[in-house]
Amino acid sequence: MHYHEHYTPDAASAVQLCRLWSARVDALERHLSANTWALAVAVVLIVYPIARIVIPALLQVVVPDAVRTVLNLI
Repeated sequence: MHYHEHYTPDAASAVQLCRLWSARVDALERHLSANTWALAVAVVLIVYPIARIVIPALLQVVVPDAVRTVLNLI
């Protein structure tokens, strides 16, 4: 057996992963109310696009200043 064969997932591990994931989602569905799910989905739908715009804009503003500071120290 080669070293990479040990880490290669087979069909059985994929099935086990699906069952584990399904069990986790089922547990969430049982313990969270419909209002909680609606709130979570609404928050994700609002926050995700904002984060996709704001985080890169902040990085673009902050990183050049940090790079200039480091270059001036050298």
